[in-house]
Amino acid sequence: QRQLVESGGGLVQPGGSLRLACTPSGFTFGHFTMGWFRQAPGKEREGVSAISGNGLGTKYTDSVKGRFTISRDNPQNTLYLQMNSLKPEDTAIYYCAAAPQRFFTTLRSEDYDTWGQGTQVTVSS
Repeated sequence: QRQLVESGGGLVQPGGSLRLACTPSGFTFGHFTMGWFRQAPGKEREGVSAISGNGLGTKYTDSVKGRFTISRDNPQNTLYLQMNSLKPEDTAIYYCAAAPQRFFTTLRSEDYDTWGQGTQVTVSS
């Protein structure tokens, strides 16, 4: 059974940084495109970033370009999201997800079939 576990969330001041991690189990990590999504209170879930199975392809939603970096370490079975210059509007529950293909980066939640439980990120002074 595929599982994903996120870690690294917390409270940070505006302008600060956090690094989220996602640890998979139950599947061959490098065979899956991975994504980060977030959902703020009262808002729909949105795709933040995605990375192809070999790590060479990445995609970002416009609001995080230049501030967030997605990466993966396939031998260590870990997905990362480095978040810099955080803003209050980045406050949300962040989820990692796995899509059952390795070639295409996508920010559509319907393309993903395995989800973690989420980790809270709060940006506030």
